[in-house]
Amino acid sequence: MDLFEKIAANRGPLGSHSHYAHGYFTFPKLEGEIKPRMIFRGKEVLTWSLNNYLGLANHPEVRKADAEAAAEYGMALPMGARMMSGNSNLHEQLENELAEFVMKPDCMLLNFGYQGVVSIIDAMVGRHDVIVYDAESHACIIDGVRLHAGKRFVYVHNDMASLEKQLERAQRIIDETGGGILVITEGVFGMSGNQGDLRGVVALKEKYQFRLFVDDAHGFGTMGATGAGTGEEQGVQDGIDLYFSTFAKSMASIGAFVAGPENVIEYLRYNMRSQIFAKSLPMPLVVGALKRLELLRTRPELKENLWTIVRALQSGLREKGFNIGTTTSPVTPVLLEGQIPDATQVTFDLRENHGIFCSIVVYPVVPKGVIMLRIIPTAVHTLDDVAITIKAFEAVQEKLRNGLYSKAEVPAGLQG
Repeated sequence: MDLFEKIAANRGPLGSHSHYAHGYFTFPKLEGEIKPRMIFRGKEVLTWSLNNYLGLANHPEVRKADAEAAAEYGMALPMGARMMSGNSNLHEQLENELAEFVMKPDCMLLNFGYQGVVSIIDAMVGRHDVIVYDAESHACIIDGVRLHAGKRFVYVHNDMASLEKQLERAQRIIDETGGGILVITEGVFGMSGNQGDLRGVVALKEKYQFRLFVDDAHGFGTMGATGAGTGEEQGVQDGIDLYFSTFAKSMASIGAFVAGPENVIEYLRYNMRSQIFAKSLPMPLVVGALKRLELLRTRPELKENLWTIVRALQSGLREKGFNIGTTTSPVTPVLLEGQIPDATQVTFDLRENHGIFCSIVVYPVVPKGVIMLRIIPTAVHTLDDVAITIKAFEAVQEKLRNGLYSKAEVPAGLQG
């Protein structure tokens, strides 16, 4: 069969719905400045789907720094990969400040988060090594693990007994191969909002020899006394061997970093193919990241404002009888009973009749018969926003219980 004919016959689990979903349920267009209220298809909606945790996307100091850096440097500088011609004092300054902030000896900037995680895994392990990873790991971790030529074992999410069982299997293998073990988990899991049991993982180091790589994309800036992340929150930052985060969430930008021992970071600088063979992070993004990091360090009220909204939202939902799982982070999943067709109706009702825009997740991410409304609170939401949202969710839940969505139809022609 011709390759293109094969694609036409099988558009994938998401692509098979594109004929009616594109432009509304998938690839929607939120317009206007990044803030709690934006424009969707000509209407103002209260938006809970942006990872702008600390509200930095439109912070005046951030906007000023971004604009001035773009005017001074343009987007081309520096040209070339950092190893060849794309390094600068500002790149190194940002690395040094990030390393200090997350309490690690050294740090390396990365162009993108997803690509960075995949490439870190690829560089760190060879065919004699074994990877052990959490079952609910993000897609970037899964894709990195898939590239691994050696053995890989998955453990039940946050289950330390399961992790120990897989470590025992891994130990038997490396005893024969002479390799090492890399355990991979997340600081905060982006769907459930659960913190990874970093304390439990680190405790197992007393019994097993392994290195720990933590993707803390949702924890950096939001967790811990200073915002240094989930390791700080749990008091085990020293036990994390490689600490990773992206700039795409609390920093409201593009880029990422990995921090750890100097010799390991130096090894990654010379062996991460996605960085060696890619153009350096443009100067305006570096200067902008320096300003964002400064605000993370010096404006604790940003994180305090975030957690004021988080606590109000999560306690309010629980008081109204909503199931928000076991989240211990700003990520707030609201679990409702309903079938996949109901999710389309719920999405449409929330956006069109209640002016609420949030992500909706269905099987296979969550079990059959469950609909997840995933809410991302930010420091720039208000308590009024929380009250409006809870009221809308109450109305949606009542319709689900009464089976009203199964009798309704979403108007055709939503694309565009």
